[in-house]
Amino acid sequence: MDNLTHSLFAVTLARTPLSRAGRGTTAALLIASNGPDIDILATAGGAVNYLSWHRGLTHGPIGIVGLGLISAGLVWGGRRMLDRRRGVNFSETDAPFWMLAAVAIIGVLLHVLMDLPTSYGTRLLAPFTWRWFGADLLPIVDIYLLIALAAGLLFGRRSAEARRRNATIVLAVMAANYGLRAAAHHQALELVPRVFGPTLPQPCDPPPQATWPIDSWPRATPSPPPPGKRCLIEAVALPSFTSPFNWRIILQLSNAYEVRDIDILDPRLRDDADPSAVPWRVTTRYPNIWAPPVQRAAATHLGQVFLGFSRLPAARSTTDRDGGTTVRFTDMRFAAGPVSIDQPVSRAAPFTATVRMAPDGAVLQETLGR
Repeated sequence: MDNLTHSLFAVTLARTPLSRAGRGTTAALLIASNGPDIDILATAGGAVNYLSWHRGLTHGPIGIVGLGLISAGLVWGGRRMLDRRRGVNFSETDAPFWMLAAVAIIGVLLHVLMDLPTSYGTRLLAPFTWRWFGADLLPIVDIYLLIALAAGLLFGRRSAEARRRNATIVLAVMAANYGLRAAAHHQALELVPRVFGPTLPQPCDPPPQATWPIDSWPRATPSPPPPGKRCLIEAVALPSFTSPFNWRIILQLSNAYEVRDIDILDPRLRDDADPSAVPWRVTTRYPNIWAPPVQRAAATHLGQVFLGFSRLPAARSTTDRDGGTTVRFTDMRFAAGPVSIDQPVSRAAPFTATVRMAPDGAVLQETLGR
């Protein structure tokens, strides 16, 4: 989730019984709830370095405990410093360090758990494993969560009782939002056969991976099918930023991706709808050809970093007149236009990696984004 959502959620938590920890609780929750995103400092080493560390160590078990202790130490030390300047002694209302540490660890943990249900995902167990985990229930920024959190803080300032009551209401609304999105996500996947109609290929052998509440990647690159065979590897439903009923369906096929945006409330997708009214013919197709040059590009430093991050990598390659090769990888979760070699990469499209190689296979250039 975005840092504004994390911050508003931290202040909401400070209005729950966690506030009984004592003075310093709100500050500890605010710092801890944003602490995991300190990995943005990795951008000092470049975009590729950031992608290597993003949502890694700071979002794993060691980071949760470590950042919780650091957050508590900052609040406890800062409070002691201010009290000495003011000539104020320790009060019974001040939270002791161990209590601040417990509250801060909860704040960091909830940050990670809020990142988990997004389509972006998080490396939940780093550094023990650098695999990504995600549940595809929410976009990175959920405007409905933001509205609920902001409204709860705006209308709950009159008294401590009102603040606690509003915090309870907001948490209930958040739970309902998660539940609604989970049900809508399940329904979007159920509609895949009707959305793609007769164009939906048969599952590959072995069959597609089972759908679990929490997905994990990267996955092994599938072996190319026999010539002329087109089969289904996986179907994914990704949430939209605008409505919990709008979803992007991505089919990963043996040689391409097919993309379709749907509204699960569309009457044309009901079982009793006229079959001729189902718009299954309107589908965007992205080739995904893992030719030998693509395999060589995947073994480069950029290729390893990008493919370690990318959940749905689409690969294209082209050879120029002098025998050099250009390979482009695009994460289909973030593809907004054609995926082709001659299509310029937007400056705001960091989820595309390009590798240029000489005729002898030597790497000439590696670029992330533009």
